[in-house]
Amino acid sequence: MTAHFPAMVTEMCGPINPAGFLAGIGISTTSALGAIALSVVGLANIGGVILAGWAGSRFPRKYLLAGIYTGRTILAAAFILMPITPASVLIFAVAMGSLWLATVPLTSGLVGYIYGLRYMGTLYGFVFFSHQLGSFLGVWLGGRLYDATGDYTFVWWIGVAVGAFSAIVHLPIRERPLEATPSGAAA
Repeated sequence: MTAHFPAMVTEMCGPINPAGFLAGIGISTTSALGAIALSVVGLANIGGVILAGWAGSRFPRKYLLAGIYTGRTILAAAFILMPITPASVLIFAVAMGSLWLATVPLTSGLVGYIYGLRYMGTLYGFVFFSHQLGSFLGVWLGGRLYDATGDYTFVWWIGVAVGAFSAIVHLPIRERPLEATPSGAAA
């Protein structure tokens, strides 16, 4: 998203109406729209993270995570299947932004709940590292695939597949604290 979304909007989005609202507020090119859309994703993240944190204290986190990944998957598929217009870009940015980092409070809460706070920093560090590794590979692979195919469509479909996989792998999580071994360490 952060590396390829603005470029994708620049290349694949329909034109901005010169007499429309966006042009009236200074957004006259699709490259400007791509940058603004990314900032809208960031702004929507704030509400999504707060709502996810609230929901995670009331509902099973594994189902919320699966739901967020499912929502992201459906949004990405719908976005790439529909005509990409300035309006669809902004609607997508708000919707995806509200889900994008909403996984963070749920994942950290789940790790802390299952493994305890004593190991929270180390274990969440591994979780965060794996996400950063995946992010690196996604950005690099996205660029390689763009160079090979000339557009972002295939890259987005891989993202849809990864999102669906992510939703599925969260369902079998046993959301209960691990029992301590006789030595007091987490099992």
